[in-house]
Amino acid sequence: MDELSNILNNISIDAGVFFAGNLCGSQTIGGESGGNLHLLKSGRLTLITNEGHKLVINKPSVIYIPGSIEHRISAAESDNVRMVCATVGMDSSQHNQLVSALPQLIHLQINENDPISRAAEWLFQEAFEDHKGRRLMLDKLSDIFLLQVLRHIMSEGLLRFGILAGLSHPQLALVIQAINDEPEKQWTLEILADMAAMSRSKFATFFRETVGQTPNSYITDIRIAVAQGLLKRDKPVSLVANQVGYEHGSALARVFRKKLGMTPKEWLKKIKGR
Repeated sequence: MDELSNILNNISIDAGVFFAGNLCGSQTIGGESGGNLHLLKSGRLTLITNEGHKLVINKPSVIYIPGSIEHRISAAESDNVRMVCATVGMDSSQHNQLVSALPQLIHLQINENDPISRAAEWLFQEAFEDHKGRRLMLDKLSDIFLLQVLRHIMSEGLLRFGILAGLSHPQLALVIQAINDEPEKQWTLEILADMAAMSRSKFATFFRETVGQTPNSYITDIRIAVAQGLLKRDKPVSLVANQVGYEHGSALARVFRKKLGMTPKEWLKKIKGR
């Protein structure tokens, strides 16, 4: 499994389309948990965020707002705007850390024949035609489209810091992938530094400055993310604890409470109650 897949495998991405069609007027979006993805097929629209961003777009484009930033999109009837809008949720203890690594607003023009364009064209085709299973197909295509956007962000070096920035560095990528492959292993700073061919002090500083957290904190987040996936499959807490490197279920519960403010059972109940 490649590095990006390895990271995202522990993050449940849920993109849900809430608008597909002709936009006329003004609509305020965001401000709650999760991000937003907008795809402009044609026309001219204005987007303004409460963080001070303003875009006037008149070419096929992608606008991705990773965090819960409130924003307004508007267009006149004469602007002939056709677009698709989706909410983007990421269910993981790493969500905040991933979002903080990305720019607050990402605007990409859709260019013919590039991977993002091909994914967008399929999404547009489904959005503006009345096929059976249209809603489910739109949601699944939005997931795929978001992965294409994240690929582009990595390849273009648009990351400030965080998991994906770490994966862009060859030595840190080895460490991050090893942790993701074996989260249950009793990793030490010495083992990780040797893997990165650095001294312990240099590695600890470089990891923190690049990824945005200490190695130990990152290991804990990965363990929680893996544990969340196992809990969703109704695995017993004690078994899950062993599989992510903790001797007892009570140890996993302490980590959950510290990171998420609730026990594994409380978290699972909340997730299933959505």
